[in-house]
Amino acid sequence: MSALSSALPDFPWDLLEPAKAIAAAHPDGIVDLSVGTPVDRVPPVVRQALADASDAPGYPLTAGTPRLRAAIAGWLARACGASGELGVLPTIGSKELVAWLPTLLGIGPGDVVVIPSVCYPTYEVGARLAGAEVIRSDSLTALGPDRRVKLLWINSPSNPTGKVLPVEHLRKVVSWARERGVVVASDECYLSLGWESTPVSVLADEVTGGDYTGVLAVHSLSKRSNLAGYRAGFVGGDPALVGELLAVRKHGGMIVPAPVQAAMVAALDDEAHVAAQRERYAARRDTLRSALTKAGFEISHSEAGLYLWATRDEDCWVTVDRLARRGILAAPGAFYGPAAAGHVRIALTATDERVAAAADRLAEPF
Repeated sequence: MSALSSALPDFPWDLLEPAKAIAAAHPDGIVDLSVGTPVDRVPPVVRQALADASDAPGYPLTAGTPRLRAAIAGWLARACGASGELGVLPTIGSKELVAWLPTLLGIGPGDVVVIPSVCYPTYEVGARLAGAEVIRSDSLTALGPDRRVKLLWINSPSNPTGKVLPVEHLRKVVSWARERGVVVASDECYLSLGWESTPVSVLADEVTGGDYTGVLAVHSLSKRSNLAGYRAGFVGGDPALVGELLAVRKHGGMIVPAPVQAAMVAALDDEAHVAAQRERYAARRDTLRSALTKAGFEISHSEAGLYLWATRDEDCWVTVDRLARRGILAAPGAFYGPAAAGHVRIALTATDERVAAAADRLAEPF
């Protein structure tokens, strides 16, 4: 028996441990901007909903409660401009779905999964878990007439670059995929964090016209509602595809706990906490962007999302080391693909005090 893990790349964050140790040795402590994990409090309305639903002795519904399904559909209509009949399904965070989507769709050896040239590492992991081949490409033309392509990932706003895909490009992707029977999976976890551009969902009427055939949109409450610890995500789109996912997930016991389902309803029905969190991130973004620019970094893209995509026109590991010696930990671009080796990803997810500390340290001469 061969270990499945041998087919997977090294876990990226393990490779960052030496730099983390250097940064942690700073006299004023580490400023960890490497991982986009929320640090602000869970909204009280969500915590109350979780507590109220905590007496949950029975098995929850894999499909989600009727209230949760209605809340997801309502949010997709409001936030994503989706007017058609959607299939919806709660997931155990979004990373779980990203990692297992090819397998859940029956994709396997001999098939191809297309991922962006610079992207979240789990897209590749999901393809490898299924035994499929991975192609990195941002160009539909470059893919040619390859009939092995079964799944195409897009990500807007992008993690790590913050790039936003325009409506025209989204339309072309959907049209191209439908002509070839390819599923489009759109990772939209940062949709609510547009700064200099307004992100558009693949489910928007101007993209699909209310026809979601072959299209799935993946969302998360980790960032917009500080619920990374709850593992609360969902997928919406083609009812037939969502039905297939549900059928397999029921067999696999891939179920969101009942109290978390109740908390998701509260989070989706309340936008006040989302607006407040946006303001926090906006202030941190302004502080870090200004400090990085003054320190000689160039900021690429970064018009949306939870990160600044920065470069000093040098190998990313050199930059990571420079920052670590100032007590700042950043994610090297190499984690996100060979084309990203000259950049680092700077997360906005640190307290105001730690962000201010980072800005002070960036003022030191490089």
